[in-house]
Amino acid sequence: MAETSDTTETGELDSRPRRSSWKYIGPGIVVAATGVGAGDLVATLIAGSKFGYTLMWAAVIGCLVKISLAEAVGRWHLATGRTLFDGWRTLGGWTTGYFAVYVVVWGFVYGATAMSSSALPIVALFPDGPGLKTWAIVTGLVGLVFVWFNQYAVFEKVMTVLIGVMFVVVVYVAIRVVPDVGASFAGLLPVLPDGSLIYTLGLIGGVGGTITMAAYGYWVNAKGWSDSSWMKVMRIDNRVAYLTTGIFVVAMLIVGAELLHASQIALTKGDRGLIDLGTVLEGRFGAGTAKLFLVGFFATSFSSLIGVWHGVSLMFADFVERIRAAGRGDRDVERAGSDTVGRQERSVPFRAYLLWLTFPPMTLLWLDEPFGLVIGYGVLGAFFMPFLALTLLWLLNSSRTPREWRNGWLSNGMLGAAGLLFVVLCVQQVRELPW
Repeated sequence: MAETSDTTETGELDSRPRRSSWKYIGPGIVVAATGVGAGDLVATLIAGSKFGYTLMWAAVIGCLVKISLAEAVGRWHLATGRTLFDGWRTLGGWTTGYFAVYVVVWGFVYGATAMSSSALPIVALFPDGPGLKTWAIVTGLVGLVFVWFNQYAVFEKVMTVLIGVMFVVVVYVAIRVVPDVGASFAGLLPVLPDGSLIYTLGLIGGVGGTITMAAYGYWVNAKGWSDSSWMKVMRIDNRVAYLTTGIFVVAMLIVGAELLHASQIALTKGDRGLIDLGTVLEGRFGAGTAKLFLVGFFATSFSSLIGVWHGVSLMFADFVERIRAAGRGDRDVERAGSDTVGRQERSVPFRAYLLWLTFPPMTLLWLDEPFGLVIGYGVLGAFFMPFLALTLLWLLNSSRTPREWRNGWLSNGMLGAAGLLFVVLCVQQVRELPW
């Protein structure tokens, strides 16, 4: 059962601070498991293979940036009792237009990407079985059925198991390659080798940074945290999430540095790079370690799939609900909480978006992605993280947020730096698109 807020004898919401406890940890684990995908791990591996331990400091800064962003999302939900989309709507109609286009185009392309990524390690584990397209469809359908029939409490437990598998496998492989402890500590000193700028920015801004960071606030509400009394608990939960993400990144940098850097082994970009790594691990440590790694690869990919199927569908359901309320002229906003999320999990918009993520993208498994769709997906995706960081800065420095919970100098500095970083990454990603 989700934890719910107590009320006083007069029926008012009890806003006394909750005692922090490890038993409450959950939404952060979900956002960490969802945000770290196979492509992120490959990007980190490639950075380690090219520059060794030199960019370790960038991984640490990246965790701090994500902590500040997710904390801001959670703080908005708890301090105001309103969802993030409620906040975006107060900034003007342009936010509604952007999100509407983004969530449709992004979901179409991401659905195919997530299914393919989840199928790759299964094909590698069972080479004599069905092909990639068949396994991709199976993983998409399993994700659809699981999210359709289960609500947040079960979803969180499954995500915790998947991230546990990811954690054990990635750390085990990092230990097997015998890290150079001295070099890894030396990598905490900020240095930019020639040609490393883009890799550095990618490490800081890319790993664990997707639309699912915006979904964190919805998962916080689904847990039953609905007011500022849960603020301390949310902050601990968030730090645990990105400490876990940081360990993933550091472990993969170690693998890239020790296993690939010295041997000058190149990986394929994208998810298939992890298949290359599995082959390298088999040659170095045997088939058992390679198969274990492929299991971890599957846990990484499938956790991202069901995390998006659940989190972004929740955002879409909230988006539709708020648009309908505005159309009716309804100015009363229901306080966000576990009851609201539970209702949205059973709603038509939630399930409609689940179907959108699953079935239309299957057509892309047989077709090369249309040129215009690739461009649109790339541009919209590149703009989302700057959009998130800069709108949070706006919301949390305005009267929309209770004075006690508005940004201080540290939050403003971190969100400002994040916004600038994501703008630079956005420009770079748009430049790299196949115009």
